[in-house]
Amino acid sequence: MNVKYKFLSLFLASAAFVGCQDMDLLPEGEFVTDKQKEDVATQNPERAQDKVNAIFAAFNQYMPNASALGAERHNDIGYPTLMLAMSSNGHDEISDNNGYNWTGYDLTFEDRQFSMNECIMVWNNLYSIVFAANKVVAAIDEKTEDSEEQFFLAQGHGARGFAYWVLAQLYQFTYVDSKELPCVPVITDLNAEDAVTNGCPRSKVKDVYVQIEKDLNKAIDLLTKSKYKRGDKRYISLSTAYGLRARMYQTMAEWSKALADAKKAIEIAEDDEKLSILSITKAGKPGFNSSKETNWMWGILVKEKDGVVTSGICNWPSHFGSLSYGYANFSGGFQISKKLYKEIKSEDVRKGWWLDSEGKSIEGYLDEAQIAFVEENQYKPLTQVKFAPYNGVTGTSINASDIPLMRLEEMYLIKAEAEANGAGGSAKETLEGFIKNYRNEDYTAPADILNEIYLQRRIEFWGEGLAWFDIMRLKTGVDRRGCGYPNASSVFKIEPTDNILLWRIPEVEIQANKALTPDDSPAVTLPKPVADI
Repeated sequence: MNVKYKFLSLFLASAAFVGCQDMDLLPEGEFVTDKQKEDVATQNPERAQDKVNAIFAAFNQYMPNASALGAERHNDIGYPTLMLAMSSNGHDEISDNNGYNWTGYDLTFEDRQFSMNECIMVWNNLYSIVFAANKVVAAIDEKTEDSEEQFFLAQGHGARGFAYWVLAQLYQFTYVDSKELPCVPVITDLNAEDAVTNGCPRSKVKDVYVQIEKDLNKAIDLLTKSKYKRGDKRYISLSTAYGLRARMYQTMAEWSKALADAKKAIEIAEDDEKLSILSITKAGKPGFNSSKETNWMWGILVKEKDGVVTSGICNWPSHFGSLSYGYANFSGGFQISKKLYKEIKSEDVRKGWWLDSEGKSIEGYLDEAQIAFVEENQYKPLTQVKFAPYNGVTGTSINASDIPLMRLEEMYLIKAEAEANGAGGSAKETLEGFIKNYRNEDYTAPADILNEIYLQRRIEFWGEGLAWFDIMRLKTGVDRRGCGYPNASSVFKIEPTDNILLWRIPEVEIQANKALTPDDSPAVTLPKPVADI
């Protein structure tokens, strides 16, 4: 079996870079081999930025797993591969399993079988980020006093912390109930060589979170010291680092700490980085396609010459968009759950983010060209029109839209949730202030504030890759009855304790890692469809 299939082999040699390929695309658009970067970094330590750029190149890749899979998959596009899978695993982001959307196995949970392509891609893409981050951390002295190096080192720790935070929630149940249960192997710059030789076992959930917290603490410390400012939002800023740690504490139900970090992230973002929440006016038009928006804290930056863009259709807007050219034109795109759509107040500007129950756009939301494009493609009722096409050009085949990873709005909702869980402050005041000022001027929060915050998260971050994490940490299970799934074979009611919700470690990883056995990736029973409502 080809060792390039296995993530531990990524640690064997510098030539096997992210996604098991020899080249990576730097943000500047240059293809550079890992060996070339090693030589440059040795001769010119100031070019350590190349290693940092490699981390964020791993988020945005064109078919990085083609050699590992032995096939080209049009949903093999870096971190957005995970976003597509998680969206399709849940119950708020609906699609038709018709052969055009490339997420059919995610809809049916067949992606959980350990030999499936999706199973391999999710694992490889996350550990590719870990691998690239490890190289940065290994290359820079932890005690450096150089401001630029401090910034670069913070990127390694921050990105690694993010990757393990995602891994922890995909491969085991909630932190609160599963601290002692096995999660994923923790491989850092310190044990990578030993892991290749002897393998690396799964760490307990609590130990994975120890590593996440350690990395994010270090990133915050370094960014606090550093005077170096990021050039754009692909990089992790101080507010982003606090935001990542706020997410971690939210997942751990450490509410006082989550509140403190969310407040700190807001303070730094608004006062120092001059960010601001998306206004009602701007929220009343398609958007969410450019990191230049003032509410973006962190995102995947995409350039026209990137492989995912020049491919034409192998990219996030192609699959998830509906106002540009791509697979969505043929698959029908993604719709919002009927049940969730009914929960959105008619006065809420976000109601326009989707076509209505008759397939029409809310008056004033879409322009004439967009309305014509929607009608031409015969989109179903409740199809999303939240995400604008690249440069606002309706029907464009240049799918170079940036992809949001964190927005300022999230920090306010984490703050409200922490307050509602007894961390101090007024959750009602925080939530009403956010919604009334930026989404619905007539809004009044109901008495059941915790469920209302969850509802607002489902609406606000629909399609942005966060919904699955809430399903797992809040233990809601997956209930698709009455949501509007067009395929009876996709209608499930899955209990929050069902092991089908957990991703499996790929078969090739079990074979490659000496410290793992088949028991570390037990078989799961696929869910059986139930009667719809």
